Amino acid sequence: MSHSPMLANGTGLSPLQSPTDLTDAKKAKLDGVVNPPSRVVHIRSLPMEAGETDIVQMGMPFGKMTNVLVLKQKNQAFLEFQDETCAVAMVNSFQTAPAYVRGKPVFVQYSNHKELKMDASHAFQNANAQAALQAAHVVMGSDEQSTILRIIVDNAVYPVTLEILHQLFIKYGKVLKIITFTKNHTFQALIQMSDAIAAAAAKTSLDGQNIYNGCNNLKIDYSKLSNLNVKYNNDKSRDFTRPDLPTGDLNLDAMNLSGMGGSPGVLMSPVGPYPGLSQPQMTTVGALPPTTHQQQLADLQEVREEPAIIWTQGLAPGYGLPGVPVGAMNAVTAMGQLGIHPAALGAARIGLPLTATMGSAVILVSNLDEEMVTPDALFTLFGVYGDVHRVKVLFNKKDNALIQMADPHQAQLAITYLDKARVWGKQIRVAQSKHNVVQMPKEGQSDAGLTKDFVNSPLHRFKRPGSKNCQNIFPPSQVLHLSNIPAHVTEENLTSWFSDHGTVKAFKFFPKDRKMALLQMSTIEEAIHALIAMHNYQMGESCHLRVSFSKSTF
Repeated sequence: MSHSPMLANGTGLSPLQSPTDLTDAKKAKLDGVVNPPSRVVHIRSLPMEAGETDIVQMGMPFGKMTNVLVLKQKNQAFLEFQDETCAVAMVNSFQTAPAYVRGKPVFVQYSNHKELKMDASHAFQNANAQAALQAAHVVMGSDEQSTILRIIVDNAVYPVTLEILHQLFIKYGKVLKIITFTKNHTFQALIQMSDAIAAAAAKTSLDGQNIYNGCNNLKIDYSKLSNLNVKYNNDKSRDFTRPDLPTGDLNLDAMNLSGMGGSPGVLMSPVGPYPGLSQPQMTTVGALPPTTHQQQLADLQEVREEPAIIWTQGLAPGYGLPGVPVGAMNAVTAMGQLGIHPAALGAARIGLPLTATMGSAVILVSNLDEEMVTPDALFTLFGVYGDVHRVKVLFNKKDNALIQMADPHQAQLAITYLDKARVWGKQIRVAQSKHNVVQMPKEGQSDAGLTKDFVNSPLHRFKRPGSKNCQNIFPPSQVLHLSNIPAHVTEENLTSWFSDHGTVKAFKFFPKDRKMALLQMSTIEEAIHALIAMHNYQMGESCHLRVSFSKSTF
């Protein structure tokens, strides 16, 4: 793409922010700067999760589009139309009605670029753009507007989970619902996307591709269903629009899949275990060194001007991890049940180097209670969904924190389950960070204990390969699972301790194992507070309580 100088675009502002509402500094930058109409439209203030399909969907009503570019690190995008009149229509339309992307208002204006020229060396970014454009053209030229896809996974050497499918399909748009089941001994799924473009883009890009090298082949068709009816949120089905749904009973009849000729379930590998495939090991992606420009990215930076469009250096083609050639990836053991297997990802065409596919292992948590938040509290809460390596509460903005998980998939799990959870009386927000690592303070530099390294903590839940904790990851719930209870601790002891953090509504020991129990708090928020306070609570000289969220009900 041509490298134009930095310019602020002063025409086509959204009515949500008129020039009279802008700061004096912003006014000064806009004065005298009016870009003429261009067939390239500039969209800014995008949400972090916005992708090519979101931008293409904005432009569909106005005419044929020829290119799209999303700058995720700057929360901006560019959309190129075939004709300038289409771009004019789009900008004029959003001057009279606010534009929204994934529920967030965005700003639409003419770009000072006259065309988009893509750099061919960044094939995975070009591929996403072309898939979105192709999907839009298919939808615009067809009466078929299906949003539900039927997925069949052939040659399933590795297990497939709902989380893995969500990670693959969310790149093409918002995933609303997923139902997984087995039919004829084959793992299948139904996935409902937010719109027809997202569904078409996912089908175009993923149909016929392998999740892992040489196996787990995806076959994707449109479903004849118009809507998925999800009854339970668990490891077999999920309605991402209804986090309040119960987890339900996980027996084979719990979900009414009579119309599908099968029962829910995750197909385990039909291939017997042998070296290299039996119980894959976890790997630590987050510990790899970032590039210099990635270290300098600021999570809270809001770019208000259109930048010169310059491709930042990404991963070199043929690399699965930064600095690790695909050939060397064979020596890297796979991630296990919590994540995608890096050794298998290398040449999978779904494009993409691991970090491009999975994103960063660092997450940004905002809207925290400044008086209550500590690195240890965040370590305990986010440690339910992965091994927390580092926590940094931001010095100048203590209601924000950066958390580095062991790998990007654990980061995604934390985002999925904890975003919008109520903690200490506030609804926190959890999103992927632009950083690749959380930096520790320099030697001799104090930050008042706001940054802490937990890499060598003995309290990690998932450090042991094959741990049952990997199979028991659930969203925050009123019911807590307690374990490692010594014989001398009574029901009265436990309910008394937990009552310090809310109202205990119910309690019961496991009939066949008194070392475990279920305890129900009156609200999910109280259960979160209790877990933070009581996990690793010392009940004896060398005995510590283990607390996690449970899918069970009383």
